[in-house]
Amino acid sequence: MPYKEPGNYSLITYIWMLLIACWGGAANYISRIKSGNEPSFRFLTLLGELCISGFSGLLTFYLCVHYQIEPLITAVFVGVSGHAGGKTVQVLENVLNRQLQGINIKFGSGNDINGTQPAIKKEEDKP
Repeated sequence: MPYKEPGNYSLITYIWMLLIACWGGAANYISRIKSGNEPSFRFLTLLGELCISGFSGLLTFYLCVHYQIEPLITAVFVGVSGHAGGKTVQVLENVLNRQLQGINIKFGSGNDINGTQPAIKKEEDKP
């Protein structure tokens, strides 16, 4: 499969992925209202949910493309990611933080991405 850049995908692919992700986010919002976890329907809350779901779905789409996952499975992952919304973004942020911390310890300053020293004992500190 040839490497694709974000600009190489058709508009219909992006629309389809965003619709699936937002559909997952809307389903989550509606189920929270029905279960009583949301007080009532609020349009601005739904709009926020759709934005977050679309963003997490787009990130998931890019990851699926990178790992060459089949299109139908990608659509499933995008929908689930949209349903999870901000939780997906949080998980991806945690993975990225761990990766960057490993890079800093291996190659860099020894500081984590927040600029603080990680809690690693040096040889002279060990009993």
